[in-house]
Amino acid sequence: MTFLRMAFMKFWNLELYWKVFIGMAAGIVYALILGEAAMNVAPLGDMFMRLLKMVIVPLIFFSITSGVAGIGENRSLGRLGAKTFGYYLLTSMLAILIGLTLTNVIKPGVGVDIDTGAEAFDASQLNQPGSLGDIFLRMIPANPIQAMAQGDVLAIIFFSIILGMAITALPEKQYAVTRDLFDRFFQVMMKMTQGVILFLPFGVFGLIAKAVASTGFDLFRAVGWYMLTIASGLTLHIFLVLPLVFWFFTRINPLKHFKAIASAMATAFSTSSSGATLPVTMDCVENRAGVSNKVTSFVLPLGATINMDGTALYECAGVLFISQVLGFDLSITQQLLIVITAFLASVGAAAIPSAGLVMIFIVLDAVGLGDHPQAAIIVGTMLAVDRPLDMFRTVVNITSDSIGAVIIAKSEGENVLSDEQD
Repeated sequence: MTFLRMAFMKFWNLELYWKVFIGMAAGIVYALILGEAAMNVAPLGDMFMRLLKMVIVPLIFFSITSGVAGIGENRSLGRLGAKTFGYYLLTSMLAILIGLTLTNVIKPGVGVDIDTGAEAFDASQLNQPGSLGDIFLRMIPANPIQAMAQGDVLAIIFFSIILGMAITALPEKQYAVTRDLFDRFFQVMMKMTQGVILFLPFGVFGLIAKAVASTGFDLFRAVGWYMLTIASGLTLHIFLVLPLVFWFFTRINPLKHFKAIASAMATAFSTSSSGATLPVTMDCVENRAGVSNKVTSFVLPLGATINMDGTALYECAGVLFISQVLGFDLSITQQLLIVITAFLASVGAAAIPSAGLVMIFIVLDAVGLGDHPQAAIIVGTMLAVDRPLDMFRTVVNITSDSIGAVIIAKSEGENVLSDEQD
């Protein structure tokens, strides 16, 4: 008993990604030994998925409302805010389109032999927006409380943005009290989400055991192509798209910027958290790239909250991959719905490790795949290999933030990335 206790304590003190790898390996071995009998641990995976879904609505509501309301602290920076949001929209949409294109071209989930549960899931349940106007119309909730109860995340996101903007219009004293209240609720939800993620190794164990017992290794081969698709998209975005955007607006060699933020990129890769990397990012952008504190103190904290290029790409490509594995050929309008929802969901993604794990259900729900009986198995397999992808997309996230800060500072007439700073 003492040995088991010591072994468990040693396991619990490991880094989360090691615990996830161990949970994945244990699930595979357990399923290979017991075969179909390994399905007896499936409730662990189901429980984890329910816990993730439990925090989605309140996390999105308080995260976006708090983030938008927080902009009110910088009301005098209207011009700066417009430039910042314009940049965030541009790079996030470019990242999403890369993910969309690569997943449609590579088709990592096509041809996977898996029991799709077709008899248990009616394809007519998939959301079928008739036009772009229908998609935007769906975003406006007739009853916000009902939208929350039904998990209509697109409507929840829209309402949260509007509520946050309304809070910034309050008189100063009321604004401060209301903003602090929503920020405290957001911190509570962050703690709850982090607590749920602690259960991740056990959830992965149950999900992987169920996946191997019911589908064999076909799904894992598909996940290899999925990882290649995501990694290719992130590589294209960070080493081609972002440098081109940077050069277009600044006419400065992008290598100078990558050299300036090298330590921030290394920190992002090791922590998988834009929030935890923020102090290092601000130091690099201010002291090595030469951006003023006025710009960095506005652009970078806001970027760590709402500018998630890597996360947006991952969510879009991930949902398309899941739909391919399940055998659904999504229409252009459904993929457009994914694009819009992936962008809005990335805005609400918390700047903590594996936040995208929670947010991917938002995009799944948008097209009606959130309740598919096999979706949890596929997501669970994706979670098991998520750590290196999470590290890479965090680097993409902070790189985009820092490039945005330099571009905006340059547009404000600042002498950024000069020889003196090198």
